[in-house]
Amino acid sequence: MIPVMEFRQFTEQQPAFRVLKPWWDVFTDYLSVIMLMIGVFGCTLQVMQDKIICLPQRIPGNVSEVEMSSLLHLESNTSAVLKEMSGRKTNLDLQQYTFINQMCYEKALHWYAKYFPYLVLIHTLVFMVCSNFWFKFPGSSSKIEHFISMLSKCFDSPWTTRALSEVSGENPEEKDQKKSSTSRSSTGVSPEEGSLEKTQSLRSIPEKIVVDQPPASVLDKKEGEQAKALFEKVKKFRLHVEEGDILYLMYVRQTVFKVFKFLLIIAYNSSLVNQVRNRVRCEVEIQDMTGYKYFQCNHTMAHLFSKLSYCYLCLVAVYGLTSLYTSYWLFYRSLKEYSFEYVRQETGINDIPDVKNDFAFMLHMIDQYDPLYSKRFAVFLSEVSENKLKQLNLNHEWTAEKLRQKLQINSNNRLELQLFMLPGLPDTVFELTELQSLKLEIINNVTIPASISQLEGLQELSLYQCSLKLHTTATSFLKENLKVLRVKFDDNRELPNWMYGLRNLEELYLIGSLSPDASKNIVLESLREMKCLKTLYFKSNLTKIPQSIVDVSSHLQRLYLHSDGTKLVMLNNLKKMTNLIDLEIVHCDLERIPHAIFSLTNLQELDLKENNLRSIEEIVSFQHLRKLTCLKLWHNGIMYIPEHIKKLSSLERLYFSHNKIEILPSHLFLCHKLRYLDLSNNDIRFIPPEIGVLQSLQYFSVTCNKLENLPDELFFCKKLKTLKLGKNSLSVLSPKIAFLALLTYLELKGNHFECLPQELGSCRALKRSGLIVEDAMFETLPSDVKDQMKAE
Repeated sequence: MIPVMEFRQFTEQQPAFRVLKPWWDVFTDYLSVIMLMIGVFGCTLQVMQDKIICLPQRIPGNVSEVEMSSLLHLESNTSAVLKEMSGRKTNLDLQQYTFINQMCYEKALHWYAKYFPYLVLIHTLVFMVCSNFWFKFPGSSSKIEHFISMLSKCFDSPWTTRALSEVSGENPEEKDQKKSSTSRSSTGVSPEEGSLEKTQSLRSIPEKIVVDQPPASVLDKKEGEQAKALFEKVKKFRLHVEEGDILYLMYVRQTVFKVFKFLLIIAYNSSLVNQVRNRVRCEVEIQDMTGYKYFQCNHTMAHLFSKLSYCYLCLVAVYGLTSLYTSYWLFYRSLKEYSFEYVRQETGINDIPDVKNDFAFMLHMIDQYDPLYSKRFAVFLSEVSENKLKQLNLNHEWTAEKLRQKLQINSNNRLELQLFMLPGLPDTVFELTELQSLKLEIINNVTIPASISQLEGLQELSLYQCSLKLHTTATSFLKENLKVLRVKFDDNRELPNWMYGLRNLEELYLIGSLSPDASKNIVLESLREMKCLKTLYFKSNLTKIPQSIVDVSSHLQRLYLHSDGTKLVMLNNLKKMTNLIDLEIVHCDLERIPHAIFSLTNLQELDLKENNLRSIEEIVSFQHLRKLTCLKLWHNGIMYIPEHIKKLSSLERLYFSHNKIEILPSHLFLCHKLRYLDLSNNDIRFIPPEIGVLQSLQYFSVTCNKLENLPDELFFCKKLKTLKLGKNSLSVLSPKIAFLALLTYLELKGNHFECLPQELGSCRALKRSGLIVEDAMFETLPSDVKDQMKAE
């Protein structure tokens, strides 16, 4: 007999695939096995036993001469003692009977009776192959293997248990305690009795087994990394599988095929099952070999085959009804969409996304096996869960001790921690209670928890291209404690809304690029709540001053506007900022000095760097700004300095570097309070002798000009500490340099000097490090002067 195990290869599959076999597939598999046994049993009987037994049939009126002579012979011998045989003699031998059986089997027996077991076997194998075809087809089997592999890892991952226990608000240990207390109360056992029973049961356990186990919810670093890799695999697998629906189509097609095959089998079997009979009349033209034409045959297995066929039809009917139910399930349910609504409600993880196409179909199939798989798998679709895991791994990597090693003192003399391109913000940051400044660069999904309130000394926060979320307690803390905020953004929509409520903020720095449309219509929410704001720095491609800046005009003292070359117009709002003491309008493509500036009577410093100024005739209006001490007009295209400059008598620092000035007016030096004068990188050829009037001058730079000589009056400015004369055409340095006893820095490099005057020795404060000159030129000094400069 053929063993059924020989057909295992038609349905063989990985054991893990059972999770994708709903109850109807399992049921039909068992039905297929029973039908297969029927087919194998019938085929075995066909092979091992005689199929048909035939005898010749006498037809009345058609008796042969041989038969007639035998009859006469019998009648003549009626007087014989006894008859030696009974029945009718046919005079056929065994070979003739075998031949007759074979001929009648082929000619007279109905084909259904002959091939019934083979049909059962073939149909059953087709059913078995069809039921598992989607597990074998290359386009679908690879997806299924990846899905099952990830599903098992997600199901067994410690992170899944931790995430589900966290959202339920209980630890696994607490749940066990609740269950135990519930069972005790239901059975009427008191806690004391329960503890006694527990103690007694523990005594029976060997001591080596009773050890302290770490909590199930605690992940080590390795498990955290494995869970992180799982998140990435699930994310990529989802993107890949949701693109198509090949799994769904394969399953639908094989189900529809089984239904049609069921209908076909029922149709032809029902009509042909009656053809399986015991007695079969056979008529074959073999008279020349046997002497007979008609035979009566007995189909030896007809009775058994008839019973098997009816049994087979019943099994096929059950199989078909199950397939019809499967078809109903496929076509009347939305299997290409899967909602995790029940998981979201049960677990509280509200960001689990719904899925579609093949991903959704496989999850529907999993639910037929065990819905717990989908629930645990959903944890790895949640962005919140992924962020929590990243946070956990981040805390493992960045310990408080490691963070303390990165602490530095910043330019504001605050203890600062700078973090760059991390996947998140470690919770260990909030253990650094000594922290005063926190700088975060290119960190996405930053969440500031309530524990930031532990950083009582935190006063400065810098966010460079970071997306930040705040806990309610954290927002309240920052409102009360934060003094300095720096935000670098790419879109004004990235500006945090909580920023506008920082009522104790003193300095606000906003840096970012805006789209052309946004730069024209930029809208900042009201800064009215920032009652303590004194410094506002705005660097962006602005075309006008935002109206919200006016809200803080009453107490704003420093305003810095950088528009990155975009032309800034409509500066009338500046008139309302009467308390400004420091104003920078840098790289704003200004062609004239804005008239609104002349209304700022409290202004002390003005910087118009990197604009397109060519004429500064309006400078005469600066005489109304009696507190103006610093004027920076550097990096422009100014051709000359008007004589009105003399009216700015309060100036102490003046920057005219990187312009196109050729002539210095003598009126410039009537600003007798000047302590700092920078005229470098111009086309100046001559310095008026009136420079000697500047008795307060401490810094003077004419580097990169076209000077050929220096007036002796320059050396009457005896308070000079820094003198820059490099990259000119000077050939002689006056011995009167000796008058500059306070000189500490002298730049002479890039001129045409032949030697240096020995009077440099009188500049006692000048050392070699402060003398910028060619080495060969330094060697022309007397040795005692060189030794003096080299001495510390």
